[in-house]
Amino acid sequence: MASASESVSANDQLVAAVMGVNGRGSALAKGFSQQKNVVVSHVCDVDSRAIAKGKAAVKQVTGKEAVGVADFRNALDDKSIDILIVAAPNHWHAPASMLAIQAGKHVYVEKPCSHTPREGELLLANSIKHKKVCTMGSQRRSNPGHVKAIEKIHSGAIGNVMFAKCWYANRRGAIGTGKETTAPSWLDYKMWQGPCTDKPFKDNLVHYNWHWHWHWGNGELGNNGVHALDVARWGMQVDYPTRVVSAGGRYRFDDDQETADTHVTSFEFEKKLMVWEGLSWSPKGNEQTGFGVAFHGDKGTLILVDSKYSIYDMRNKLVEEEAFSMSDAPHFSDFLNCIREGGKPNADISEAHKSTLLCHLGNIAHRTGQSLKTDPTNGHFKDDSLSTHWSKDYRKGWEPTV
Repeated sequence: MASASESVSANDQLVAAVMGVNGRGSALAKGFSQQKNVVVSHVCDVDSRAIAKGKAAVKQVTGKEAVGVADFRNALDDKSIDILIVAAPNHWHAPASMLAIQAGKHVYVEKPCSHTPREGELLLANSIKHKKVCTMGSQRRSNPGHVKAIEKIHSGAIGNVMFAKCWYANRRGAIGTGKETTAPSWLDYKMWQGPCTDKPFKDNLVHYNWHWHWHWGNGELGNNGVHALDVARWGMQVDYPTRVVSAGGRYRFDDDQETADTHVTSFEFEKKLMVWEGLSWSPKGNEQTGFGVAFHGDKGTLILVDSKYSIYDMRNKLVEEEAFSMSDAPHFSDFLNCIREGGKPNADISEAHKSTLLCHLGNIAHRTGQSLKTDPTNGHFKDDSLSTHWSKDYRKGWEPTV
């Protein structure tokens, strides 16, 4: 990680570029523009229409125009840029982050931090080798309400935590059956695919439905499950599992989706168990919310959702409850402070990789139909025959390196 001596001073301006500004990226461009002494100078997207959206988000805050570029590598060549914010599709997260780090930039990468387990390892190695701050958009790690709840767990409020249940529920519709066709004129599809091997363009792929195709996405487990599993792993203070089991499938719609819409995965650690339940077609989750984590200890239970935490004793009596709100700003500030002053961010890539890896392992268990036995020191498979699932093939010239 960057040391204080290698970092810029606390009074120096930081300059950022944002890659992928059609959706989440525009919110990030706006949010970082609102941070003190930060300038978003470039917005990058392979969709010419999205560039205008990203530029508008920055101008709304600053009143100034950002530079729009189609190829983010042009921004990496700019010596004035300190940070790359990566919000492109999942298959771009680690490759773009690694190129940025190698170009001397710090990185804020959206979740999941990698598309495969190997990419996560390589991204971590790049961050260490080049001494650059790399954080993932697991904003709950910096949210005061979540931090307080996790501190309660770590201080023994519910005793020894042995079980955590995570959930995500949403009402997503069908994506239909797409037709192979020529990519629209506003999209540089070759660059959109980037490091991935070629696949024909389909008219129901861009901009969101790639999530449900293994070639580019990681399903709901890698989309929203990573947030919940990160909170659960943080609270339980565990790293790598010993066994991963998956059940579920595509139950709701007969369409082009390849990933599960009904999915339950379990992760065993040393005398601890973590379970994630994903239901992408029905909105009613546990605790009347679509997202949350329940921690069960030998002295009580803590329920943590995005609006409050609640602590119950072993007789199910509510003993403490506190409401709070969500904001990305503390997470942005934590990242920027680490660049300026040194230290590891709350969602440092070393932690981000472990949480993202749980998603990869859950998906691999689902796709292979196997119960995965894993090494608790690094998460690798005990069965060498599964090693082909650790990485993937890349377009020639795009293979990630350290």
